[in-house]
Amino acid sequence: MLVRAGVALASALLILFLAVPLAALYAHLSPARFAHVLGSAAALDALRISLVTTVCSLALTLLLGTPLAYALARASFPGRAAVDTLVDLPIVAPPAVAGLALLFVFGNRGLAAPLLNAAHARLAFTTAAVVMAQLFVGVPFYVRAARAGFAAVDRTLEHASATLGMGPVRTFVRVTVPLALPALAGGAVLAWARALGEFGATIMFAGNLQGVTQTLPLAVYLGLESGDLDLASALAVVLVTVALAVVAAARALERRAA
Repeated sequence: MLVRAGVALASALLILFLAVPLAALYAHLSPARFAHVLGSAAALDALRISLVTTVCSLALTLLLGTPLAYALARASFPGRAAVDTLVDLPIVAPPAVAGLALLFVFGNRGLAAPLLNAAHARLAFTTAAVVMAQLFVGVPFYVRAARAGFAAVDRTLEHASATLGMGPVRTFVRVTVPLALPALAGGAVLAWARALGEFGATIMFAGNLQGVTQTLPLAVYLGLESGDLDLASALAVVLVTVALAVVAAARALERRAA
């Protein structure tokens, strides 16, 4: 009886610790005030930049991450373990470190600066830098999920497809991808959510310029720093609501995959 009471008390305390701050966040603004703040220029700019950049980073994640995930799931090649570790590294590395690393390569004095200068291109502190930061921190979540999805596909179905005259590309598109789709979709959702919430790498590599690089998390930070708590709380509510939707979607996709 005492053990059960202790477990219940500890669980209740933790649940309250998680739930009460979120509830307070939602209670800070009235619906009318929330709508008014969300219609401000700063909020709309942050929403637009976040939407554009996360869509771009997700597209790059799917384009570049899918072949790598397939190779890690199916192929055996020298250095595979090192590549696997490298892909997972951004998940545990501090985001600020990721931003600094990107700056050392793509900044005005970075390793790629001669090539960028020759092409009259600039990446650091631009909207493209936001996309790159989001890609860096978000793509591991997709690759991990996609790798597991491809590994779980029954190879006999692919062999059967080959015996019916389908080539490797058609088999991949019409058999492998549909079977792994729940895992792929779940990984894409998580990668997009991670990109949406990215702060440290973005502010280090892209800065915090309204209408150019200022995403929702950066706008929340700027609102707090400038004393505009209404703006900060309104955008925070948007981020938390999206996070809740992402968690629900990811769990639904996991159940479908199982």
